[in-house]
Amino acid sequence: MTTGILLSLISAALLPVGMRPAMGQTADNKPASLFEYVGRQEGTAITLETDLTTLLTNRYSNDYFPGLLTLANGESFTVKIQPKGKYRRKIAEIPPLKIKASKKELRERGLDTLTEMRLVLPCYDNYRGDQLLIKEYLIYRMFEQLTDRCVRARLVRVTLRDNHVEKSSKKMYGLLLEDNEETAARLGGTLTEQYGLPVDSLDVDYTALVAVFQYMIGNTDWDIAMMRNVRMLRMPDGKISPIPFDFDFSGLVSAPYASPSSESGLRNVRDRFLMANGIPREALRRAVQRLKEKQQDLLSTCYSRHLPREVSYEMTQYLETFFRKIDKNNDVPPRSITEIVD
Repeated sequence: MTTGILLSLISAALLPVGMRPAMGQTADNKPASLFEYVGRQEGTAITLETDLTTLLTNRYSNDYFPGLLTLANGESFTVKIQPKGKYRRKIAEIPPLKIKASKKELRERGLDTLTEMRLVLPCYDNYRGDQLLIKEYLIYRMFEQLTDRCVRARLVRVTLRDNHVEKSSKKMYGLLLEDNEETAARLGGTLTEQYGLPVDSLDVDYTALVAVFQYMIGNTDWDIAMMRNVRMLRMPDGKISPIPFDFDFSGLVSAPYASPSSESGLRNVRDRFLMANGIPREALRRAVQRLKEKQQDLLSTCYSRHLPREVSYEMTQYLETFFRKIDKNNDVPPRSITEIVD
């Protein structure tokens, strides 16, 4: 038994009997999804075996490839694997992967029948590639601290085994993401695809939080009107929440391949550009106040045991430049793609 699993069992044992979740259940005693089950511990080890050589040769296809997902405790799931992504599919040594299990197998294990999750791997097969991925993971965790309307992410240690080549394997960090359908099911919303949505169809306060958060991390690689890097979720009240994902083009990550959007006029991803999209200024001020209230938590998130301390320090210094720009009235810089509504 690994140390990580032992610690998890000890932690669970310290809870009162009626409060201990079963291995296949969430803390509220609901069946765990595959994403929750696999990613229940940060940095847990998983092994993914498939015909990686053929998959990479056909990285632009939508075909599924048979695979085997094995957890640190030796438990295995028969899965199907599909290459995904747009830009990363082109530049990454291994593109993002959709991992899909069968409902029958999940049901037999006592798990929820949400069958899919995403696995994002480093664009570079080296130490630098791991660091960039971990920094992006920490941004997901920062946003999750602000709202449950988020794409949940978990960090895993991945061993990739290519069964096309005998004894061929790679080890790296991986970013496990819940799938679109799981986000919608968890939040009780409905996924929608509609370009050019007017502001009054959006949850304005939530959208303001997204805009200011993206400004804080220095990200212009998103757009509500074009549905770029947002999951559009219609909530029970009828309003739409643009839930962000893909933060690798942000200044906080500073990936070598990243560039700011052409509309921003920026020349460097470390610069910031507020994409306010007509959001009322008062909503933006409330979003700024929310970030200020969580400032210490956001800064603390940068200090991960998976990153060198000097890299974590650089992240906090970049975030501090945002907080220094916010004045005592919680106002935001006036520069934006569209004029902020007073």
